[in-house]
Amino acid sequence: MRPYQWVKNFFIFMPLVFGQHLFERMGLLKTLATFFLFSFAASGVYLANDILDLEGDKKHPTKRHRPIASGLISIRQSKVVAIILICSVIFFSFILDKNICWIIIIYCGLNLLYTLKLKDAVILDVFCIGAFYYFRILAGSLSGNVVLSNWMILCTILLALFLAFGKRRYDLQVSRGSKPVYLKYNIYFIDRMISIISGSLVVFYALYTMDQHTINQFQTRNMIYTIPFVYYGIFRYLYLIDKKQIGGDPTLILLKDKKMQMNLLLWIVTCITILYFPSIS
Repeated sequence: MRPYQWVKNFFIFMPLVFGQHLFERMGLLKTLATFFLFSFAASGVYLANDILDLEGDKKHPTKRHRPIASGLISIRQSKVVAIILICSVIFFSFILDKNICWIIIIYCGLNLLYTLKLKDAVILDVFCIGAFYYFRILAGSLSGNVVLSNWMILCTILLALFLAFGKRRYDLQVSRGSKPVYLKYNIYFIDRMISIISGSLVVFYALYTMDQHTINQFQTRNMIYTIPFVYYGIFRYLYLIDKKQIGGDPTLILLKDKKMQMNLLLWIVTCITILYFPSIS
């Protein structure tokens, strides 16, 4: 079920934070409920993915150790748990908010389509990953009753593409040929994509902090001081996947690298201080 991957679902809180509704009780509780619904939906999707991708995982140097691929858990057990999780999530999300329910259904459906077909389609595979992150912030905007900023959408999707190409780079290095899509990529092409996306990401975030609409919304120009944390996070991640060659799983990198954790914490604290405690900043 990979609960450590639930870290990705903290994107759901972004609209609430940047919409300046973080301390509104009802919005926070609804967003928290959406976080757990998405987390359990993701776990159901991971189980379905491991069942459908069983043969490919058996050939992968690290994925072959997963419970289903290694035979530790039976396919029947996994199917039962996946069905219970996804059906339960759809039921409770319908009670919470019908629009969020539809987002989760589309998220699960696209994940299934990705596993069956789109993961072998060059470029479209990483665009699907970008869409998964977009669904998270869209659900967060609905649960927090916040209008999504175009800058937030752009930066989130670019970050997802950046992480996806980084993972593809690692997979290509350690398991070339274990999946058909790996034969359609090469390191040179992926490095160029990473350069384009990372450059766009840092520029768009900088423009977001200096945009007049952002300044008017937050009544401060101080968001510009969060830029160094974003730059460092991008540069640190590039260093880890290139020099250290540990880009197999972005979530694990975040959970294991203390410098990334500290940088993320400082960025969050700085953003909250600027947005909610302007007299301090």
